[in-house]
Amino acid sequence: MVGGAPTLSVGIEEEYLLVDLETRALATDPPREFFDECYSRLGDQAAHEFLKSQIEVNTAVAQSIPEATEMLIDLRTAIVETAHKYNLTPIAASTHPFSHWSEQGHTEQERYHTIAHDMQAVVRRLVISGMYVHVGIEDDELRIDLMNQVTYFLPHLLALTTSSPLQQGENTGISLIA
Repeated sequence: MVGGAPTLSVGIEEEYLLVDLETRALATDPPREFFDECYSRLGDQAAHEFLKSQIEVNTAVAQSIPEATEMLIDLRTAIVETAHKYNLTPIAASTHPFSHWSEQGHTEQERYHTIAHDMQAVVRRLVISGMYVHVGIEDDELRIDLMNQVTYFLPHLLALTTSSPLQQGENTGISLIA
């Protein structure tokens, strides 16, 4: 701790669904060149995700929220600019409103082959994306105390993650709008 304030760090991961600019449907097989250009531009801060129609970005470890925010803006900008060259656009949505899971394929990587084999139908139907905020807490006692306190908030946070009232063109009945 410096001056009584805890020493914290933050890193953010975001997953984007890649959408065809004309049809607005998920891009079932985006061009390899798109990913190659993203990797060339962003290095290991960009990664293919489970679905072929997904890409992930990761900030470096930041010492503050404003620092992480700036990194995330740069990563988002790079993905958008690169995607537009290939008639794609990324969407930061929990799920796509009308594309069907059965039309999606998983990325050709050993890790994803293993996940697809082990989880079968469960993972095939997960046309989802997320945002993850990692907070590093140096002080062991504080970390344990905060983890114990966060259990109260977990149901509330889970309720906020139901952000898509539509899935595969059907009303899910899950909406924060009355």
